[in-house]
Amino acid sequence: MARGVTWFKVPEAIKINLTGRFKKFVTGKDLILSIIGKIGVDGALYKSLEFTGEGIKELSMDQRLTVCNMAIECGAKNGIFPVDNYTLKYISRTNPERFIKSDYKVYMADEDAEYSKVLDIDLNDIELTVALPHLPSNTKNASECKDMKIDQVVIGSCTNGRLEDIGAAATIFQGLKVHKDVRCIVIPGSQKVYRQALDNGWLEILDDAGCVISTPTCGPCLGGHMGVLAKGERCVSTTNRNFVGRMGDVESEVILSGVPVAAASAVLGRVGTPDEL
Repeated sequence: MARGVTWFKVPEAIKINLTGRFKKFVTGKDLILSIIGKIGVDGALYKSLEFTGEGIKELSMDQRLTVCNMAIECGAKNGIFPVDNYTLKYISRTNPERFIKSDYKVYMADEDAEYSKVLDIDLNDIELTVALPHLPSNTKNASECKDMKIDQVVIGSCTNGRLEDIGAAATIFQGLKVHKDVRCIVIPGSQKVYRQALDNGWLEILDDAGCVISTPTCGPCLGGHMGVLAKGERCVSTTNRNFVGRMGDVESEVILSGVPVAAASAVLGRVGTPDEL
């Protein structure tokens, strides 16, 4: 604080080479949960996850942000995607006066860069994935967990509260209702996302379905307020952590998932997938 300098060790890098295309409803959240399931919560401890390969074009900017958001859940210091047309378009849509103070420089990995590990992933092999209690690495295919009844669903947070996420939830909820035994809380990630979702008519769809729509907040993600779980309750959540007591009572359970699984589960009253609706 005195000198304005912070000490960090330069992390080693793990190269994650992506190929192929996602199946229907599969998203970046399923990808990062799958990776954490493969390498464990300490599999990238103090390392950098560097995503590359022709498969990265399958991930929108919102999905890339979700993947990088959860890099910490396998111990990584950061997650990095290369700058491409998606990145440049995203930058061009932001407010230059607020976000871009001067000319920026694009950095790319050196051709002879050394990696501590290389992980090859075919996106076509990624299934709709959930992380069961009480670790993000305790992953299973969502289709294998359909006997798990739930009390609550949370859609949103810093992990999956972007405009694309709210739109995906609205698409699934269109004309349907939240199960009578389930509370469903939708939390846009920012006031800008909230307003855009409102303008798009998506919040009306979610309200008609019986969802509770919150202003942007961490809220239930860390057991702060709204949807804090009671003893014995189980929640499907698009947040990033499911440790013991994370959302409330130490005898509650949190199942992590992407938006399509969370929305489908809210309708079905149990862990489920959109193809069941």
